[in-house]
Amino acid sequence: MKVGFIGLGNMGAPMAANLAKDGHDVTGYDMATVTVDGVFTARTAQDAARDADVVITMLPSGDILRAVAAEVIPAMRKGAVLLDCSTVDVDSARAVASDAEAAGLLPLDAPVSGGIGGAAAGTLTFMVGGSDEAYQTALPLFETMGQKSVHCGPSGNGQAAKICNNMILGVTMIATCEAFALADKLGLDRQAMFDVVSTSSGYSWSMNAYCPAPGIGPKSPADNGYIPGFAAELMLKDLRLSQQAADASDADTPLGQAATELYRRFVEEEDGKGRDFSAMLPRFEKRGRG
Repeated sequence: MKVGFIGLGNMGAPMAANLAKDGHDVTGYDMATVTVDGVFTARTAQDAARDADVVITMLPSGDILRAVAAEVIPAMRKGAVLLDCSTVDVDSARAVASDAEAAGLLPLDAPVSGGIGGAAAGTLTFMVGGSDEAYQTALPLFETMGQKSVHCGPSGNGQAAKICNNMILGVTMIATCEAFALADKLGLDRQAMFDVVSTSSGYSWSMNAYCPAPGIGPKSPADNGYIPGFAAELMLKDLRLSQQAADASDADTPLGQAATELYRRFVEEEDGKGRDFSAMLPRFEKRGRG
């Protein structure tokens, strides 16, 4: 396929490189000067989008997505797919989809899970909202960039799935870190704690696959000084998106609210910025009941 790729950052660049490596004709654009193996560099976002079968965006916020979409939609040919892989608010995703449909395009919102490592390895999971026609058109690209894609329904549902998933992740990571800190104070060995919980009803991805305790379970950022696999500030961004959606839909999410406030304090008032989101464990280790 002829692919335009806008947003060649830490996630976008390896995703675009994998598409080029798989034989797709990829033209990329980024505000910064970026060179990606196999990807032709365009001078403008419109140039990257012109005549493409699929235009992929990987951008940092809903406002930026709306601005870029306003630029590229008029440059795209009718019937092309506008595939946004950013993690943004549901309202922005649906507004861009509406504008794209009005211009005769096929929109998809497809945020990803898997982080920078998954982008480089081509093992991302895509949560996709949009029409079946658009999804089927983009499916070969999902198969190149990732290991799984799930069609979640109409436009906006990909973002809805991502923020619900990450709200669960934020809450369970906090609970896991709290439990390890409590176990320490009760004199329970961390390995024994892991051996029990990882095979019992406390089982979770945060415990079993991404354990926040150094030297326990599979290798994770905790074993590398909490250098981010998934930064705490990105978790805060996703939690804020979940609460924005909860406000808009009148959903009661008390644990989501509490997790958002804890990560806000961790990132903005403590030492969480630039650390992995599992670095909540050393935070709880040094805190008492008050």
